[in-house]
Amino acid sequence: MGHNHDHTQGMTGTGKHRKRLIIVLCITLSVVVIQVAGAALSGSLALLADAGHMLSDAAGVFIALLASWIATRPATDQRTYGYQRAEILAALANALILIVIAVIIALEAFRRFGETPEIRTDTMLIAAIIGAVANGVSLLILRGGQEESLNLRGAYLEVLGDLLGSLAVIAAALVIMFTGFTAADPIASILIAAMILPRAWSLLKDVVDVLLEATPKGVDVGMIREHILAVDGVQSVHDIHIWTITSGVPVFSAHVVVDDHALSPESADRILDRMQRCLGSHFDTEHCTFQLEPASHQAHEAHQHA
Repeated sequence: MGHNHDHTQGMTGTGKHRKRLIIVLCITLSVVVIQVAGAALSGSLALLADAGHMLSDAAGVFIALLASWIATRPATDQRTYGYQRAEILAALANALILIVIAVIIALEAFRRFGETPEIRTDTMLIAAIIGAVANGVSLLILRGGQEESLNLRGAYLEVLGDLLGSLAVIAAALVIMFTGFTAADPIASILIAAMILPRAWSLLKDVVDVLLEATPKGVDVGMIREHILAVDGVQSVHDIHIWTITSGVPVFSAHVVVDDHALSPESADRILDRMQRCLGSHFDTEHCTFQLEPASHQAHEAHQHA
């Protein structure tokens, strides 16, 4: 006997906060234009690196928005979960873009060591300050939704890195302005690249966990098993599987062995309702499927495999 609590397709984590992403995308693209112009006028690699990082962030946010729209398409017989996994693929693209940008920045920075290009620190400083302010505003916009979606978390971490990058550019501009130490510019570029990589790795790790259908973070399988076994009529539980389709959409399935008399319509409904309420309230897992098996069937299976 199988039972579903709710197989309707709800809004994904990213979809709930689409407006936040649109606002951040507009802010980020505006700052990219300002910083690219500032880099061209000032000759600063650090400012160009920060602009490149922000452009990759804008691309990532655009991908996340596109994926959140694709994820709302209805399920079909060929794709029974619809396109919700598209958000995870977008997060994967985000992580890979970040890694590529970091490598390019670092290589160009090392190439610039030994050169003494003329840098207009006033232009560099103004553009970096504008970037820092814009990134701070974007962080406040994204903060409320970054726990519910890998894509929003990815965007939040990227903007946080942009803010730190802008601060590094500001510091480099001040150092060059007051000391003439032009190597501060490629040093700041390398720092920006170094800040990108750990965030990219963290995001990539989370994406891989979802694609490998690992147990969601914070879910204690042993505790879930104890809660199920505490339901009257349940003898044992096996073949427990918990995974994530996309951010905010955890899925649970299990085979539950019950007393033979518990398979009457009234008893079966009571057991299923109790298990569903338990998973929904204690473990935030509402999309669950239980297969009820009579204890006598277990004895039959054991005899067949003996």
